[in-house]
Amino acid sequence: MFLPFFANLRASNIPVSIREFLAFLNAIKMNLSTYDMEHFYLLARTILVKDERNLDKFDRAFSATFEGLEQISTNEMLERTDLPEDWLRKLAEKTLSEADKAEIESLGGFDKLMEALRKRLYEQKGRHQGGNKWVGTAGTSPFGAHGYNPEGVRIGQSESRHQRAVKVWDKRNFKNLDGDVELGTRNIKVALKRLRKWARDGAQEELDLDNTIRKTAENGYLDVQTRPERRNAVKILLFLDVGGSMDPHIKLVEELFSAARSEFKHLKSYYFHNCLYDGVWSDNARRWDAQIPTDEILRTYGPDYKCIFVGDASMSPYEIAYAGGANEHWNPIAGQVWLRRAQVQWANSIWLNPVPEKYWPYTQSIGMVQELFENRMVPMTLGGISKGMKLLT
Repeated sequence: MFLPFFANLRASNIPVSIREFLAFLNAIKMNLSTYDMEHFYLLARTILVKDERNLDKFDRAFSATFEGLEQISTNEMLERTDLPEDWLRKLAEKTLSEADKAEIESLGGFDKLMEALRKRLYEQKGRHQGGNKWVGTAGTSPFGAHGYNPEGVRIGQSESRHQRAVKVWDKRNFKNLDGDVELGTRNIKVALKRLRKWARDGAQEELDLDNTIRKTAENGYLDVQTRPERRNAVKILLFLDVGGSMDPHIKLVEELFSAARSEFKHLKSYYFHNCLYDGVWSDNARRWDAQIPTDEILRTYGPDYKCIFVGDASMSPYEIAYAGGANEHWNPIAGQVWLRRAQVQWANSIWLNPVPEKYWPYTQSIGMVQELFENRMVPMTLGGISKGMKLLT
């Protein structure tokens, strides 16, 4: 019965393997999720989804597969072998608060709730709206749609309004995790996690459980062992374009910087304007009196660093191609020379561009930077950052 579910997952471009699907079926066979729809959903999602970006796709596939269960009448629910009464009872116990359960008990318990619903379905001849008895909409009856009742059964409604129905389906929480949506710090962290190389360093501060058990068994007394915490050992050099045409992108770049700072222990960041020239700076307030020679940066950070340039690459072509082309100072060496030197020093390098990719062909300087980076320019979307992390590995 779960083959349509598997087909819907694959049709939604969720990379579910046969082995993972068999693991899911085995979990069902072992009754790890019995008579509890929420547990069933979470179990399936845990086993079948490996990437947070696919969570919304999974929710849609799940809904498409099991759509219609909410439209089944209560009589059918109680009579069908694949929706036993125990399922509904367990779901009610899971969903309702103690106060709600007490109110249901005042009607005679859950069985009475189901019996009353069955009776009203037989008695009612047409559509009803408002009121507190018939199955309908916008009322206070325990049965129907778009109304309110603490012990209600929602019928014929695509989504919950008060979050109080016994059955709640299709609550999608992950719409903002697809590849090309608006970014936020959390979403950027999701993408940056693709660039990880774990190593243990620092002080002995994490419990080593396996070694503690072994030492305790050997010595005959509790011998707690610790080890350095695992940290991301990837080294990142971040060059951030500031000022001018980058001003509209300040918030997005700030979120990227915040996410990168929390994700990478070994992160060094410097600022530049439009193109890389003979000097960069680490404090914008002192950009004129505390610049660091770019040559010094090239000597300081070895080829084991991965280099990320962030900028809109939107400038006069002269600022890239010619000595003296910079618009704020006289640069004795052309910007494109410095960019090539950076790529020689840091072979793993990319350019992140906050300008939407569809506009790139209309700016000559973006094309020039793309060529210098051998098409390793990616848009600053979740999908673009994920692609950039792959290029850096």
